[in-house]
Amino acid sequence: MERRELSPRGKRAPRPGQLSDSPAGLSATPAPGLAVEVKVPTEPLSAPVGKTAELTCSYSTSVGDNFALEWSFVQPGRPISSSQPILYFTNGQLYPTGSKAERASLLQNPPTGGVATLKLTDVHPSDTGTYLCHVNNPPDFYTNGLGLINLTVLVPPNSPSCSQSGQTSVGGSAALRCSSSEGAPRPVYNWIRLGSSPTPPPGSMVQDEVSGRLILTNLSLVSSGTYRCVATNQMGSASCELTLSVTDPSKGRVAGAVIGVLLGVLFLPVAVFCLIRFQKDRRKKPKETHRGSDLRVKIRSPWVRG
Repeated sequence: MERRELSPRGKRAPRPGQLSDSPAGLSATPAPGLAVEVKVPTEPLSAPVGKTAELTCSYSTSVGDNFALEWSFVQPGRPISSSQPILYFTNGQLYPTGSKAERASLLQNPPTGGVATLKLTDVHPSDTGTYLCHVNNPPDFYTNGLGLINLTVLVPPNSPSCSQSGQTSVGGSAALRCSSSEGAPRPVYNWIRLGSSPTPPPGSMVQDEVSGRLILTNLSLVSSGTYRCVATNQMGSASCELTLSVTDPSKGRVAGAVIGVLLGVLFLPVAVFCLIRFQKDRRKKPKETHRGSDLRVKIRSPWVRG
């Protein structure tokens, strides 16, 4: 006959896994499983556009029949919950999926040796984002089993667009702008002036390397010339050029006055000549005289026949 020990109050002690009679022990506590620990690089990774990226994920757990591993991707600025699967391994089989399926694979297949490195070929700019390595191995539920890797696809800047605005006259201000639609990391911009023209006064040129804007103040005629903007990142550089022409309104007014004076000087001799000619013609013209004796009127009497 089985002999069981009694508790201090005479009650039998519960068997392993049996519910306790006390209100505080209403549920059984199962034996804890092994912890799943996932390790990934702590620093962000990068890869040039068109090349291959390798993202390493190592884990420690007791691989069994329930072992499953998944790689997924989330775009920058999106929550982790919106991640999209890239590939997953379960029941001894590897299943690539999603838009990256043809370019995604594992260097270790099957990934049951503690390492699951994701290989992504021909990376695109749209591959920039966060990659999730998730290991699930019931009953090892007691840690997150998740590792995050940030990947940036490096893209050289394309040819920037140059533009200008403002009042390009002496004493005015102008803004030169430069921007590339592509480039990762984001390019910085530098404006330089070409040629051997005199250097503008200090403080009259202020540029912002981030926005690509160059501000020119207190313009003068020496501000005219060709300006080049160079967009640069670690993958390369590209440039565009712009010609700035500064005008002087006062010179236009002076030129107008000079032209008016010249026209006046040319017109004056012509006017004098015409006046003299008119006076001469007037003197040469004969005067008409009428004498009283020359005016004879022949009157016939109506009663006298011719």
